Amino acid sequence: MEPRKAPRWPILLAVLVAAGGVVLSAIYGPGARKADPAAAPAPVTVDAAKSETPASAPAVAPQAPSSTAAPAAEPAPVTGLRARRPEGSAAAAPASIGSLDPATHRFRVDFSDNSAGIANITFSEFWTSGEAHEQARLHAEAVKRGDAQPPAMPPDSERYALAAFGSLQGYPIPMLAARAVEIDGAAVSLYGQVWAPAGPGSFVTEVASEQGAALLRIERTFSIAPAGGGFDLRIAQSARNLTDRSLKVRWIQYGPADLPAEISTRPGRGSMLDIRRYQFGYLYSPQRDPQRQSVIVHGAVFDRADVLKRTDADPTHSSILWPQPDQKAQGFELSWYGTTNRYFSLAVHALDPAGPQGKVLSPVQEVWAVADPAAGTAERVAFTELRSAVVEVPAGGAASFDMGVFPGPLDPKLLGGVEPFSALRMDGLILYLISGCCSFCTFSWLANLIVMVLTFLHDHVVFDWSLAIIVLVIVVRFLLHPVTKYSQVQMARVTKGMAAIKPELDALQKRYASDPKRLQQEQMRLYREKGVNPAGCVGGMLPTFLQMPIWIALYAVLYFDFDLWQQPAFFGGFQHLGGWRFLGDLSAPDRFWEFQAPLFTWPFTFSSVNLVPLLMGLLFWAQQKYLAPPPTANLTPEQQQQQVMMKWMSVILFPIMLYSAPSGLTLYIMTSTCIGIVEGKRIRRQIETMDLLAPRKRDPAKQDRLGKLYEAAMKRAQEKRDQRARRFKERD
Repeated sequence: MEPRKAPRWPILLAVLVAAGGVVLSAIYGPGARKADPAAAPAPVTVDAAKSETPASAPAVAPQAPSSTAAPAAEPAPVTGLRARRPEGSAAAAPASIGSLDPATHRFRVDFSDNSAGIANITFSEFWTSGEAHEQARLHAEAVKRGDAQPPAMPPDSERYALAAFGSLQGYPIPMLAARAVEIDGAAVSLYGQVWAPAGPGSFVTEVASEQGAALLRIERTFSIAPAGGGFDLRIAQSARNLTDRSLKVRWIQYGPADLPAEISTRPGRGSMLDIRRYQFGYLYSPQRDPQRQSVIVHGAVFDRADVLKRTDADPTHSSILWPQPDQKAQGFELSWYGTTNRYFSLAVHALDPAGPQGKVLSPVQEVWAVADPAAGTAERVAFTELRSAVVEVPAGGAASFDMGVFPGPLDPKLLGGVEPFSALRMDGLILYLISGCCSFCTFSWLANLIVMVLTFLHDHVVFDWSLAIIVLVIVVRFLLHPVTKYSQVQMARVTKGMAAIKPELDALQKRYASDPKRLQQEQMRLYREKGVNPAGCVGGMLPTFLQMPIWIALYAVLYFDFDLWQQPAFFGGFQHLGGWRFLGDLSAPDRFWEFQAPLFTWPFTFSSVNLVPLLMGLLFWAQQKYLAPPPTANLTPEQQQQQVMMKWMSVILFPIMLYSAPSGLTLYIMTSTCIGIVEGKRIRRQIETMDLLAPRKRDPAKQDRLGKLYEAAMKRAQEKRDQRARRFKERD
């Protein structure tokens, strides 16, 4: 008997069930192209264990609960999302864009193989030292002349570059790197080796589910725009939805953060001050400015120290910089955001200023600062994160997060006269302002006026920055000459008047030695009768006081003005003497005699003998003979000590304070002192021909204001003495 065959219907049933499962998975699975419109979208979370990012990678700074959080009635979220390279792509070194040939490009951009960010932006025309700048200029001129053997170019290490500065939690942070993407309220890290190069400056990655199905395709492309004088870099960023349902997406990337503080790479040759700022340009709300044409550039500036204070004060070491509560309440919208150091900036900005919303940087809704708590004080660098608004991306659709980037110099001609920077008012990045305790006395309006005058003198009159500074001195001294002459005459009149009434003052002091209050009254009566104002000597310092704002504003101009950076004095005449670097850079100390290495670095860096401040001290000493008021007849020992201290301050303290100041500033003060000595000698000759003791018509009702101030001060001093005497009597 033949064996009975097994029935085939169970096999057929199993095949049908498997086929049905495949069909259902294709229809309803996470990688499906079509979905039931009635089906609710499932929110997504992150499984850190499945991510290709190291577990200790920098974390996204904490934020407010997302408005896209799933309601309790929705299905449980799908877990296990991770970023990965697209299938079929392989790791490769990313290609650079731009070049170091100044005839074709302003800079070269080198990319990191991590997080689709920038490793370096190296400029083709800017150098870290005046020597390299001069060597490159001589090379270019020789090539232009067609010399057979032009001078060698400086090494590329001398080129100025914006580079990724520091690390966060032990991981390097490339500039403008991708940080994360939020999908339905859950953040998926994009940091790490998850990007594949897709061409020069182009990168692509995918966000995949735990089963391996791609949900989101993210592309980033950097390109150099023809606009902006060659300094405009564009980032095209898109997130394409590969599912059959809509996704709520938020884009998070690292933004402009700390730039290198030092311009020079050589020890002792860097900036004297570390002034780095975080600045914002913004638009008023549509209700307040319907045309959206006016970009506001004031009221939104943070010093680096302030940013670090904010992050240190927060347990998460993060702080929101934009928008602040009042800015959010008034509906302000961001137009650009940038960080600056002394001469350069890295900023992100709106792409197209034309149109009603063209000046809005729509991909950036919030700017957060993040600091590394583990780093030391000097290395505790602040990073920023740019966070977009939540965008709903339909099935098969894409969201764009494009923005412009400005990596370049703080040049008023560029930022104030070239599009799109001019339309966005990005010249607001330029602040002639000394931060800290001196910010209130920098007089920014005066600094801007000085820049205009110096630029006019350089471009149309003398064609040299040092000569423009000297001409500015002449103009200022000419305008102040009437005040100077009046103050000198007043000092001489007071001195001779006090000498004439000295016998009477001595007699009053003997007569009322036991009654200080009566002595003061009698002295004031004598002063009024003889027409002598002891406070008139104060007017002798008036020209110096009037010039102090100019000195402070000029200090800010010479420290921050890009046009004066690495510009030699007197047409570079000293540099033609065997390459001598004396006065080779008006924005730096004069370096009369420079050492190979600093002799010491504390309490300040002593790397050269600077001649101009020393000459300035000698001139101050000589000026004391002609402009300092002679001692009056009745100076107290305390007043004599104060006069001696003032002389020492001008002769010794000022040169020490200005020893490392820009040589353009010390050149200004020294030139002003020289002119002041000559001017003082001429005024003294005129004074010798004047009868200073001749009676003048004086209206008692219109007593000299300084005299009134002096009398009031003496009265207050006497009242204080009386109060102290009464307190002592009460104690006894």
